[in-house]
Amino acid sequence: MAGASKSFTGHTAVSELDLTIPRGGVCGLLGPNGSGKTTTLRMIMGILMPDRGSVSLFGGDPKHTRRKQVGYLPEERGLYPKMKVLEQLTFLAEIRGLSKSEGRARAGRWLERFELAAWADKKAEALSKGMQQKVQFIGTVLHEPELLILDEPFSGLDPINQDALERLVRDFRDQGRTIIFSTHLMHQAESLCDRVCLISSSRKIIDSNLRELKREERKGAVGVEFEGPDHWMGGPEIASVEDMDGWSRLVLRDGADHQPILERAVAAGARILRFELLEPSLHEIFLRYTDDR
Repeated sequence: MAGASKSFTGHTAVSELDLTIPRGGVCGLLGPNGSGKTTTLRMIMGILMPDRGSVSLFGGDPKHTRRKQVGYLPEERGLYPKMKVLEQLTFLAEIRGLSKSEGRARAGRWLERFELAAWADKKAEALSKGMQQKVQFIGTVLHEPELLILDEPFSGLDPINQDALERLVRDFRDQGRTIIFSTHLMHQAESLCDRVCLISSSRKIIDSNLRELKREERKGAVGVEFEGPDHWMGGPEIASVEDMDGWSRLVLRDGADHQPILERAVAAGARILRFELLEPSLHEIFLRYTDDR
């Protein structure tokens, strides 16, 4: 995506978004509700066209380029309610280029994997919401796409099914496929993503390798375990002190250097047992950047 923007009746959903997603790995599109995540995914799919800027998929126009190599799970969940589960999955496989026999065989294997084989001949309307979501996910991956685009895939799933979906995303990643998913659930993104893009108020705020991002953001807090006096913790570098279980978390002011704190502690006669920069969670990073706006 290069300078992609999209508006609806005076509301800017996405503004001047530049985004390049390398092949292989998992990219999380993060942001609060209403930040523009779904609109971004729909532009990648060619469902929506940008008002300005451009979008390419596999190097070409998303509306015409190798669409059968993409599996898309939209935000709006939906199956044909009167159609039987196995028939529905076989139909979805056929429209994505598989033969009826191959589609039926693959659907059967996936239903077994999701413990839904007993529901194969039931109408979709007989399934619970969570079961329907699993069936729709199966329909998204039946044709073994190179690229998976999942819009809020964990929404509405119970913890057991969330874990099952996480395992499947990792399996696809380990096979060298590319996965893009949107979420506002930071723990899932932190568990799965190699790369994250944070959108807030329709604009990109962060676009980074997750490991590098956390290493860069590690400058904001220090964990220290010590014996002796503690008056050295009142220095100008420290914004706040949090008492943890046997140690202290020192939150630094923006731009503060941690080294003078250690020097001051030693000079005060404190015996330092542990002194380390703390890696923030993705949740903490998310709050910092969205609160700043």
